[in-house]
Amino acid sequence: MAGRGEAGSRGAGVRSDCWISVELRDGGGLELTVASKVASMYGERIRTQVAAGCRALGLEHARVEVDDQGAVPFVLDARLECAARRADPGLARVLLPELRLCCAAPAVRRRLRRSRLYLPGNQPKLFLNAGLHLPDGVILDLEDAVAPAEKDAARVLVRNALRVVDFGAAERMVRINQGERGLEDLDWVAPHNPHVILVPKVEDPAQVRAVAARVAAIRKKAKAAGEVFLMPIIESALGAWRAFEIAAADPSVIALAVGLEDYTADIGAPRTLEGRESFWARCQVVNGAVAAGAQPIDTVFSDVADEDGLRASCAEAKALGFVGKGCIHPRQIAVVHAAFAPTPDELAKAQRIVLAFEQAEAQGLGVVALGSKMIDAPVVKRAQGVLATAQAAGLLSADWRGSGDEGVAR
Repeated sequence: MAGRGEAGSRGAGVRSDCWISVELRDGGGLELTVASKVASMYGERIRTQVAAGCRALGLEHARVEVDDQGAVPFVLDARLECAARRADPGLARVLLPELRLCCAAPAVRRRLRRSRLYLPGNQPKLFLNAGLHLPDGVILDLEDAVAPAEKDAARVLVRNALRVVDFGAAERMVRINQGERGLEDLDWVAPHNPHVILVPKVEDPAQVRAVAARVAAIRKKAKAAGEVFLMPIIESALGAWRAFEIAAADPSVIALAVGLEDYTADIGAPRTLEGRESFWARCQVVNGAVAAGAQPIDTVFSDVADEDGLRASCAEAKALGFVGKGCIHPRQIAVVHAAFAPTPDELAKAQRIVLAFEQAEAQGLGVVALGSKMIDAPVVKRAQGVLATAQAAGLLSADWRGSGDEGVAR
């Protein structure tokens, strides 16, 4: 059945992307037209790749037009597949790139989650160098950052990116859509080694359990090894009220995040820099997450140019008990990392507490003292957490006990 579809972007301002049109025909074979700004170097390679993709998708009789602005292979394949699916909604074949070794690292339950960098799922130009900015995590976003008409295209791009893009040491996250559309998103991304699925606008633990069950079923069918964790996002009054239930809904929940743009809209209050209107909700998220054994993650700071404001917002979040914050621009990452790092005073105090505790243990003492102050178990646990964070961030050497102050990284 004849049909036509197109996908991608074209125009003078486009980079690292392409536009592809597929027009199905009843006969006449494959007619392929390729225009590329890098034609002198890669024109023939692009033509060969697109022709091979057409054969793999079963496009025997079609007119295919390509306008390339420097798209890498996984983007060319994604745009071709999406255009073909729009031309033939019943298309069952896929163009699945081989999983690269750099994309096969398993998820880790407990790790630094100071920063997570949002990347719109339909903007491949932002994927390619995201790992160079050293975020703790990258979020390939299928939800708010993607227009409704482009969500099908974003699914294909994100799936391919999960298989081929080297994000370095960053945790590989995907934010799915709400409800049934979000469950369908999982069909596209869950088999391809995402580390964390972000579940937006959660108000009921059942939403979390539905995602967890769908992920487990998909990965079992795909015979995929390793775990996929969940990070529900609290974005409403009801969600905040049920924060603990949501964080404790499934063992796969490793963190609980708060999103304040939607939350403040829900309660009918303007969002302010001071954050008085969201203080209760943020405390709910921190306490609900910690009580359930999950990490509490703060919202994004939306003014990219205001580094002082970001620094103050991070300091407040850290004081409330949050361990990380969302980032909407790479320039925010270094500020966030510095703000959530232990201060020199915090680090020195934690070292003294842990050394005093270990010395008391070695002597068989039931009471731990530091100077004239008694130290109880929660204080020791917090100090151990500070040291673990410092070591994970490269601020403290593993052998700090034997080297005194020299254990602190300079």
